[in-house]
Amino acid sequence: MTTTYYLFFLLIASILFIIWITAYKKVNAFFALLLAALGVGLLSGLPLAEIVTVLKTGFGHTMEKIGLLIILGTTLGVILEKTGATISMANAILKRVNEQNAPMAIAITGFIIGIPIFCDSGFIILSGLNHSLVKKAHHKMPVMAAALATSLYSVHCLVPPHPGITAAVGTVGGDLGMVMLWGLAFSIPAALVGYLWSVWRGDKITHAYIEPEEIQVEVKRLPSATLSFLPVILPIALIAFKSVTMLYATPPAVAESTYLKIISFAGEPVVALGIGILFSFTLIQKGYKKELSHWLTDGVDKAGMILAIIAAGGMFGEMLQATGMGKNLGDLLSGLSLGIFFPFLIAAIIKTAQGSSTVAVITAASLVTPLLASLDLQTPIGLTLTILSMGAGSMMVSHANDAYFWVISRFSNLETAATLKVYSIATIFMGITVQLLIWGTFVALK
Repeated sequence: MTTTYYLFFLLIASILFIIWITAYKKVNAFFALLLAALGVGLLSGLPLAEIVTVLKTGFGHTMEKIGLLIILGTTLGVILEKTGATISMANAILKRVNEQNAPMAIAITGFIIGIPIFCDSGFIILSGLNHSLVKKAHHKMPVMAAALATSLYSVHCLVPPHPGITAAVGTVGGDLGMVMLWGLAFSIPAALVGYLWSVWRGDKITHAYIEPEEIQVEVKRLPSATLSFLPVILPIALIAFKSVTMLYATPPAVAESTYLKIISFAGEPVVALGIGILFSFTLIQKGYKKELSHWLTDGVDKAGMILAIIAAGGMFGEMLQATGMGKNLGDLLSGLSLGIFFPFLIAAIIKTAQGSSTVAVITAASLVTPLLASLDLQTPIGLTLTILSMGAGSMMVSHANDAYFWVISRFSNLETAATLKVYSIATIFMGITVQLLIWGTFVALK
């Protein structure tokens, strides 16, 4: 037990170190995360050779998952900014909603878009629009960024076909349709709680937004709203169509059908974003075609620091996972009789310890499944609520070891401390809210 408590102390100490060195000492987040990862590795007693391997693995896995996505998403954002498309989109939204309702508008947009696509993909795609809404509607970036981030996050953790919750259905043996319906129902109050906290707390944050370099928009006239939205909506539609189609397609059918192969290929987030970039070329007015190569270079340059910081977050998360922190803390709770709260706590501990919601749910499912009978959760509704309880646990706490945290911080130009105060705290309230609703539902239907 001493080892388990010591690892928990290391987790808390490393998070506090990252906050202190980035917020107060103003050290670049990449080096802060690298130092934190090294410190955890050394103090946990991992062999020196293994520490280096874990750092490389964490860096590489993060790049593999979202590296291309970030480069393409950043490039698309630069093109939309340079052509004036983000201004056109912001004008179109603000014509239909009052300026004071801009946070609600972006939150609803994020919730709908988040159902079929990953939260990080959705945030990257919508970040340019979010910056434009901040300028046009004069809301604070901590409010707008957290409102978008929490709405995307609520469905990512609770609604299939997102990978963690979908894999848990296969492990535990629940009904996918029931999990999807109940997950959508619970994700609405989760998003609402995240939104309310974002508006209340984010509005109190001052000096947190690092003003980006002004992108000069020299177009003679703004492109139409329809053409401006197309490069954003098209990738989302392709990813969504693939997700829904593959949910009902069997592997043999995919292997044999050319149509399904094309859908699968076009719906890959990297390919879909590439298609979005191609369509964004239609926004370039005559006289500015020669600038395209410079804009593409700007997109890659802008992605460089973002990639470095997010990959460093991957190193930190991988190091925490290598220490066995999540498993040890999960084993600590295994002897307690907690009922429907047990899967929630296991997933929450694993998520907080290693950063990935997907890994948290999958790992928790493997730990909880053998104990379903003893926890009195083996009924059909019990299985559904158990899976969603793990989804609620995987919401909390999203912090410095979560790649999505750094996507939010870097793409919104927010300081680390502000992202922790608004977004990270919101994930705690979201997870607890959903779990309490699950508990109430379980008691009522038992």
